Amino acid sequence: MEFEGKVVIVTGSGKGIGRCIAQTYAAKGALVVIAEKDTASGQETEKLIVSDGGNAIFIKTDVTSPDEITEMVRKTAEMFGTIDILINNTGISKWESPYDLSVDEWDKVINTNLRSAFLCSREAAKIMKMHGGGSIVNISSTRAFMSEPNSEAYAAAKGGLVALTHSMAASFSCDLIQVNCISPGWIETGNYSLIKEADHLQHLSGRVGKPEDVASACLYITAEGNNFINGTNITIDGGMTKKMIYEP
Repeated sequence: MEFEGKVVIVTGSGKGIGRCIAQTYAAKGALVVIAEKDTASGQETEKLIVSDGGNAIFIKTDVTSPDEITEMVRKTAEMFGTIDILINNTGISKWESPYDLSVDEWDKVINTNLRSAFLCSREAAKIMKMHGGGSIVNISSTRAFMSEPNSEAYAAAKGGLVALTHSMAASFSCDLIQVNCISPGWIETGNYSLIKEADHLQHLSGRVGKPEDVASACLYITAEGNNFINGTNITIDGGMTKKMIYEP
């Protein structure tokens, strides 16, 4: 198992894409830290992984708090001795007219989605540096490159993650820490069977995405031997952003 014994932190792993990423690494033998704000969902992810024979520990973490991030990384290093992989997955959205979006709402989205990735990466990199390197993956979105109305805060945060990725890749390169980004498109985390056929057909791949699609990309980027993938963004969207669409 290629990730046997690797220490992997996944933020926002109480549900959805984050939970799937955590489960996927655990199934490959990794020691997974579930850094999640919600206690119930974080404990549920831990329970699911352990019941499947994996190794995971839940550390309650509000990534909008710099102190809680520092403490989560400290606990991880104390328990496991090192950190090999960090997946910055936590994200929230706010759809509101730019005429009405408050400063507090803007700050909450930016701090949750973007600032947290910088702070988690900085603290984890301090540990990685002492142990010969590591890998960081930021989960952005295709909304970093295309938008619907009233998505300014979310688009700015996700666009910032793409830029933060190549900046940190440059800064951390001397310490053998690679930093990459994944931009998912439509990834259905609810009842997949309820998706309409027309929605599947919007994608060149003929289907809407699943959390497993993102998790598989994380495994590929962070696998040993793939460290030549660095500072880049990988779009996982079934080709949707490459499909030219004209309204009838």
